[in-house]
Amino acid sequence: MTDETPTPEDETPRDEEQAAEGAAPEAAADAEEPTAAPEPAAAPEAEGEVEVEGEIELDEGDDEEETPRVKPAIPGADLEVDIVEEGADPLAQRDAEAEAAAAAEAAAEEEAQQPIASVAIDLAADARYRATGKRKTAVARVILKPGTGVYEINGKTLVDYFPRATLQRNISQPLEAVGFEERMDVVARMHGGGVSAQAGALRHGISRALLEADPNLRGELKKRGFLTRDARAKERKKAGLKKARKRPQFSKR
Repeated sequence: MTDETPTPEDETPRDEEQAAEGAAPEAAADAEEPTAAPEPAAAPEAEGEVEVEGEIELDEGDDEEETPRVKPAIPGADLEVDIVEEGADPLAQRDAEAEAAAAAEAAAEEEAQQPIASVAIDLAADARYRATGKRKTAVARVILKPGTGVYEINGKTLVDYFPRATLQRNISQPLEAVGFEERMDVVARMHGGGVSAQAGALRHGISRALLEADPNLRGELKKRGFLTRDARAKERKKAGLKKARKRPQFSKR
């Protein structure tokens, strides 16, 4: 027996033939199924646009009128320009304005010190005008009667009861305003409060008594501040505090 061993030359043609036979059906199948062309991606439509016959047109129905832009306010546009002329002193104008304001204040104060012209008070011998004045916790019951300008306060004169000249001047202001400081006597009974509070209460009581004598004096007396009830008082001390609102200093250690 002769051994017939296939040589590499004999195997090569068979392998090629088998490969050709296997590839032929696959090629035929590929030829029978036509490849589909990829569809073009649709372009996204922008807002407000409509595609008509391949052309893009703007959708006029969705257009809105733009509101006009408001110009922002300029800070300081309402301020006046302060221009100082060349060679002028900028402080001189301020001094002049200060002097004018001081002169107006002095004129108003002088006008307030002038006696009220229209005063109609009955000074009959038996006339008595009573009123009550208050200041803080002080209360003054006042009686006005015709006289020579004498003050009797709890049985004492004005100088003895109120030695301070400032308090004496404040008390006599209402009668000086009406021009009756030497034509009427004042009799008062006072209690409560301190010296300053009692002086304020007495002035308030005299003013209200003058109002009882002539109601037409209300406007002038009120303008001068004689009829205002001054209720300002010292606030009471609270527990745990040094004064009304002063607290002890905090100490961590």
